[in-house]
Amino acid sequence: MQPKRATPGAVRRATRVLLVLQACAVLGIYIAAIRFLDVNSPFLALVGGIACVLLLRLLIVGNNFVLAVFYQSPTPPEHRLGWTGLLRLFFHEYASSMASSSWTMAFRSFDKRAFSNPAGLPVLLIHGYGCNSGYWHAMSRVLVHARITHYAVDLEPVFSDIDGFVPQVHEAVQRVCRETGAAQIILLAHSMGGLVARAYLRDHGSEHIRKVITLGTPHQGTGLANFGLGPNSRQMRWTGRADKGQASQWLQRLEAREDKQRRSLFVSIYSHHDNIVSPQQSSRLPDATNIEFNGIGHVALGMSPAIHQAVVAEILRASQ
Repeated sequence: MQPKRATPGAVRRATRVLLVLQACAVLGIYIAAIRFLDVNSPFLALVGGIACVLLLRLLIVGNNFVLAVFYQSPTPPEHRLGWTGLLRLFFHEYASSMASSSWTMAFRSFDKRAFSNPAGLPVLLIHGYGCNSGYWHAMSRVLVHARITHYAVDLEPVFSDIDGFVPQVHEAVQRVCRETGAAQIILLAHSMGGLVARAYLRDHGSEHIRKVITLGTPHQGTGLANFGLGPNSRQMRWTGRADKGQASQWLQRLEAREDKQRRSLFVSIYSHHDNIVSPQQSSRLPDATNIEFNGIGHVALGMSPAIHQAVVAEILRASQ
């Protein structure tokens, strides 16, 4: 294997700044507890500071789940969860969000991990909104174990329109083909990355693409994009409730330029409990292969062993 790290980018720097700010918050609460609240134990003051920061991050994740309720699509009976399952879903998503934003995106971004005798076709990883290649850290470990060569791209500027990311993906596809000697590759995309992949195929065709695997992509849009920043967020919007809403004009134009043959290249993997893509049925792509899961949150899709197993199976199947 030939590992190569990515150069620092905006998201990597921003997540490190976020870590510093959180550390400053812990220190501030610690000092306030000692000086103004008469906390005699430095240990308890430190624990209190850390708990306050963790609670704030927990509330942010909880807010996403609350917002998703307003747009959610009906959950099929066989995928409904009890209270135990819902709690497990929430805290798994919380842990995944903490690991991604506080560790992997800050310190584990990468450029490629290549093998001289790989299994299957090479894969290009395309991250989602507000992320970088570090999001794929857990998935990359699984691909390394399976001896699958994979490259990653960092889409910048972060808040660009989706069409602006297409040239970066096109350059990455050409690079993977050139360096590996493969005539075709597989695209693996999370969230907004799946829309970038669709826009790439719209502009450059599928000559070099054997299969596109998307994880939690808002193919018809998501209501939570109404609260996001940037042109790319506006392009992903779903307006209205699940049964009476509509996708953005950009998504409608994208769909109008696709046919059944193009859609047959796609495998859409999604969760009925996605807390960012809502309506959750938005991730179903007509004329594509759709694989549904339950009890997995949006960020956790890239870190779930069940998803890892499904992705590797699809990569090897497409490589045959």
